[in-house]
Amino acid sequence: MVDPIGLAIALLGAVVAAVPAGIGSAIGIGMTAQVASGVLAEDPKKFGNLFILVVLPGTQGFYGFLGAFLAIMKLGLLGGSVEPITLWQGVQMFAACLPVGLAGLASGIWQGRVCASGAELVAKRTAEGTKAVIFAAMVETYAVLGLLVTIFAQMGIKLGG
Repeated sequence: MVDPIGLAIALLGAVVAAVPAGIGSAIGIGMTAQVASGVLAEDPKKFGNLFILVVLPGTQGFYGFLGAFLAIMKLGLLGGSVEPITLWQGVQMFAACLPVGLAGLASGIWQGRVCASGAELVAKRTAEGTKAVIFAAMVETYAVLGLLVTIFAQMGIKLGG
């Protein structure tokens, strides 16, 4: 039997996976794009070096979407038949979605700051752009870990009769 409150809490978990991670990505991309646009105003040939730095903070939004999608899939909402879920299972799903949402929010913003600094580095020393990407990838690690915790936690939730 589907507890409507449990299902609502589980769906709220999917929202908590996607929305904060998306916000973190939007802020991170925005910060980096502002700096990159200033660099491009001076030297449009640096677009290729700056592009990866601008898009890199966007991955957190994808991780959050994936965490939400997996929750919705597990609940059976895309297959037409909702899995039986209790209130407690809804709370478990909500909790399982938190790591990717929170890690995505924080790492998206911080990665944006690192990438913005990297864009400043590219402005002065174009050949050093790879180093800026490596620094940004170090922040990315924690977004990936948040996604993995969400996936493993969702796998541990037993739904159905």
